[in-house]
Amino acid sequence: MRHRKHHGGLNRPTGHRRALLANLATALITHGRIETTEPKARAMRPYVEKLITLAKRGDLHSRRQVLAKLKHRPIVDRLFDDIAKASAERCGGYTRMVKTGFRNGDAAPMAVVELVDQAVEVESSQEG
Repeated sequence: MRHRKHHGGLNRPTGHRRALLANLATALITHGRIETTEPKARAMRPYVEKLITLAKRGDLHSRRQVLAKLKHRPIVDRLFDDIAKASAERCGGYTRMVKTGFRNGDAAPMAVVELVDQAVEVESSQEG
C-alpha cells in the first residue's frame, strides 16, 4: 500500500537523495538560478522554501538547523544575510520554476529554478 507516501524518491536511496537536495539547494543559493531536471526541481522547491523560512526567523537555533542540512557555513551566512532579508515581506513562494523543454541526450524534461527576489534584483541591475 502507498498510503501517506507523498514525496518521490527520485530512484535513489535516502542518503543519496538528501545529499542531492542539499547540493541543489547550495547551488541555488550560490547562483540564484539553476537548471536541472523537472523531477529534481519539484523535489527541491519545498526543501529550499523551508530553509528560507527558517532563515527568515534569524535566531541561533534556526541557523543551526539550516547548517545541519547544508553543511557549508558561507552558504548559510549568505542565506541568512542576503536571501532572508530580500524575502522578508514575502509569505512564501520564494522560488520560481520554469519548464525549458527537453534535454538533447535523453529527452529528460528540464526546468530552471530561480529565487524570485534575487531575479528581481538581477533584472533591475541589467536595465540601468
